[in-house]
Amino acid sequence: MSDGAPAAEIGFEDFLKVDIRVGTVVAAEPFPQARKPAFKLRIDFGGDVGERKSSAQITAHYTPEGLVGRQVLAVVNFPPRQIGPVRSEVLVLGLADAAGEIVLIGPERAVPDGARLC
Repeated sequence: MSDGAPAAEIGFEDFLKVDIRVGTVVAAEPFPQARKPAFKLRIDFGGDVGERKSSAQITAHYTPEGLVGRQVLAVVNFPPRQIGPVRSEVLVLGLADAAGEIVLIGPERAVPDGARLC
């Protein structure tokens, strides 16, 4: 996705269809089979969502050890995508820095895993 003009206007009901929740990274490891450098993540969203897997191209600013215990935001209701041998079940959210490398989005303070963005 690129910067630029805002996307087309949507209704609040459309926004509510996107289920964005907070979860805690419980495991992270290199993903050497990915086309671009990436990590395999397991994220605990607690309660009704549970633990989910994801692949994330976030190697420029993060290490696997530094990710464990970190809370991140992710879309939990997209269909899973097969990325090489990994079935990515959630889309971890981030923003590109000036060099185009991804910086994760997470809460400023600890919140309960599974809390939904509102």
